[in-house]
Amino acid sequence: MRLLGAAAAALGRGPLPGVPAVLGRQRKQVNWKAHCWCSSGVIPNEKIRNIGISAHIDSGKTTLTERVLFYTGRIAQMHEIVRYGEIPAELRAAAADHRQELIECVANSDEQLGEMFLEEKVPSVCDLKLAIRRATLNRSFTPVFLGSALKNKGVQPLLDAVLEYLPNPSEVQNYAIFNQDDSKEKTKILMNSTRDNSHPFVGLAFKLEAGRFGQLTYVRNYQGELKKGDTIYNTRTGKKVRVQRLVRMHADMMEDVEEVYAGDICALFGIDCASGDTFTKKDNSGLSMESIHVPDPVISVAMRPSNKNDQDKFSKGIGRFTREDPTFKVHFDPESKETIVSGMGELHLEIYAQRMEREYGCPCITGKPKVAFRETITAPVPFEFTHKRQSGGAGQFGKVIGVLEPLDPEDYTKLEFVDATFGTNIPKQFVPAVEKGFLDACEKGPLSGHKLSGLRFVLQDGAHHMVDSNEISFIRAGEGALKQALANTNVCILEPIMSVEVVAPNEFQGPVIAGINRRHGVIKGQDGIEDYFILYADVPLNDMFGYSTELRSCTEGKGEYTMEYCRYQPCLPSIQEDLTNKYLEATGQLPVKKGKAKN
Repeated sequence: MRLLGAAAAALGRGPLPGVPAVLGRQRKQVNWKAHCWCSSGVIPNEKIRNIGISAHIDSGKTTLTERVLFYTGRIAQMHEIVRYGEIPAELRAAAADHRQELIECVANSDEQLGEMFLEEKVPSVCDLKLAIRRATLNRSFTPVFLGSALKNKGVQPLLDAVLEYLPNPSEVQNYAIFNQDDSKEKTKILMNSTRDNSHPFVGLAFKLEAGRFGQLTYVRNYQGELKKGDTIYNTRTGKKVRVQRLVRMHADMMEDVEEVYAGDICALFGIDCASGDTFTKKDNSGLSMESIHVPDPVISVAMRPSNKNDQDKFSKGIGRFTREDPTFKVHFDPESKETIVSGMGELHLEIYAQRMEREYGCPCITGKPKVAFRETITAPVPFEFTHKRQSGGAGQFGKVIGVLEPLDPEDYTKLEFVDATFGTNIPKQFVPAVEKGFLDACEKGPLSGHKLSGLRFVLQDGAHHMVDSNEISFIRAGEGALKQALANTNVCILEPIMSVEVVAPNEFQGPVIAGINRRHGVIKGQDGIEDYFILYADVPLNDMFGYSTELRSCTEGKGEYTMEYCRYQPCLPSIQEDLTNKYLEATGQLPVKKGKAKN
């Protein structure tokens, strides 16, 4: 049988000591999905494997079969020739220890092997393989293979393990959700894996790829039969499309087929859809396959084209990447006027920047996202401002008197306007104009150009002119009053503080705490669960960029963290001075500092 598939194995350039621990924690959260291809013709489910899990190998010594894997360096057809031999004498003790550890781990997940272990029986290779398969199907055990895809090491044992341990389509229960228009309740419908046309077709578009002939859509068939020339419906958009061409993929080669059945993976051309869309043969079926688990992004960067004329190419590339990859998120920050892209790591985002240049000819600049700083005052300050302008005929006149007050720290993100006037010195129809002028002036602060917040504008009195006063006059009066008050008091810059929760093994407690302290964080508390500790801290958002990479580095990939907005608070004097100088240099009010001349 020819096996075609894509295994989510841990094949990298070096050892991955943190993979088993991370997979062990994530296995409880992720409902592993799997896919497979079939060879031509209707073959039974027993010869198909759902691929998507990892297996275990230890530095070339296979602890399962008690043999050593040798790579000959000779290539035959599409793979390297490998051979198995006896374990050398100096490695037998270590191999025996690893094998015993493997038996103990599997015995904790499989009852039959557990009984043999308690009876002190030595399981055969066949017994151990069957136990691993049963535990894997029950999702109580996750085998992991380590190797190097670059050096082609560990690939052959991985493919052997796919056949021996992973389920075929009939051994996995896949459900579709039936969405009823008149009911909020969602009913789950079990998909039938029989490889015939006795049930209506249901498929999931799980991957998009831009090929030579346009968009290539990979579809996993979960039920029924799909033939070339059939008309299928996208249950999300309601659009119907005709299957003009049906192909089976093998690496970068494709083979045209006439039909596919449940358990197969095929590729379609010219289908306008997004990753995760469900296709059926009925336009009113209301079915949608269960969505895959998409983890939240862990890092965000600002991205923009280096050439402003490439904005169209940039938008086209971003739109395609978001359709292809559900873990790639994009949003536009209206405050900083930046496009923020988020993903699963710095390498993830770096690859998309490279693809943007390679595939669309649009070089991009990535950098640290702008932090939403704010400006506020430290003490109440009175104001009395008169806006007067004469230009022949009716002029402009408006006078406002009042006080500008700082809000409490918990209200640093708010702006308040209070009308405390009495009488008709300021007609009531002009009070909203004063408020508008105040809010417009708060869009840019005097120190760093960021928005003003945490202010209360109390309008106490004023004056108007029967002829010259109008709405625009009091808008200008409100703006001028705010600027006058800011010039007569101390202004400080506020920065967002994030509540950070770090989870890592106990042995890395020291480096994690040191990293938080370096980022000006304030530790609020600590907790522990088994061999892990949980650290709670408040850290400035401006200092959190790049922390995910640092945390993975200092915890061997075993540490995780989450953060959410907590509050605003005044930033450090050094940060305020730096932000002020950068703003003054950008606006031309301060000469740009030149680098020191080299001796």
